[in-house]
Amino acid sequence: MERERFDQLVFEAVEGLPEPFLEKLSNIDIEVRDWAGPAELRAARVPPGATLLGLYHGVPQTKRSQSYGMVLPDRIFIYQKPIERVCRNDDEVRERVRKVVLHEIGHHFGMSDEELREAGAY
Repeated sequence: MERERFDQLVFEAVEGLPEPFLEKLSNIDIEVRDWAGPAELRAARVPPGATLLGLYHGVPQTKRSQSYGMVLPDRIFIYQKPIERVCRNDDEVRERVRKVVLHEIGHHFGMSDEELREAGAY
């Protein structure tokens, strides 16, 4: 899939958030990359041979205090090539992108992997 089309799927996933969540997104940058680098794989504690589809890096909203300010934006990385590799067609890519974006935004709002799993965001 061309990067421009993939970027559009990420944009649609964010824009498709319910308004109350969209309004509360704060100080965040979402970037599409081809693959996760070694540092990102280590940060996410991904075992050798496993796949990383997305990564949240930042200060979750639930951990921000009144002194939070003047900081670089939180970052969400969406990894295009691994997503394409686990999908069979464009419809599956679209759905997987939506799930990965929602999962990483869940981390931005302070949800753990376990909470996201319980909420069906896996």
